[in-house]
Amino acid sequence: MYPEEMVLPMRAELAEVGFQELYTAEEVENAIKAEGTTLVVVNSVCGCAARNARPGARMSLDGAKKPDHLVTVFAGVDREAVDAARQHMFPFPPSSPSMALFKNGELVHMLERHHIEGRPAELIAENLKDAYTEFC
Repeated sequence: MYPEEMVLPMRAELAEVGFQELYTAEEVENAIKAEGTTLVVVNSVCGCAARNARPGARMSLDGAKKPDHLVTVFAGVDREAVDAARQHMFPFPPSSPSMALFKNGELVHMLERHHIEGRPAELIAENLKDAYTEFC
């Protein structure tokens, strides 16, 4: 588990653009089952989260379509919430960072770490925007 003071700026990077931070399994369940579309970002302290995932998630919100709900859980910190989110991402193996788009509680699009690591944030944003166009 990482100290909270270490992850505060990493949390803020998503919170300042409207992502709701989730800390419990119940919050995750409610968010994913909410009507409409929900983007879940599994945040992380790793370099690819800082360089690719968080900026890509932020840039993806520039388009005409976007999810109804934006939420995030933090791997290595919010264990209960992360475990609950990952249960909904099955059959994809746990990875962080990762991003999942749900529509009315159903997983409709997934970006695993191997889709994020080594790819520019702009490419991640475009991938998400394409998903928003299709599902939002």
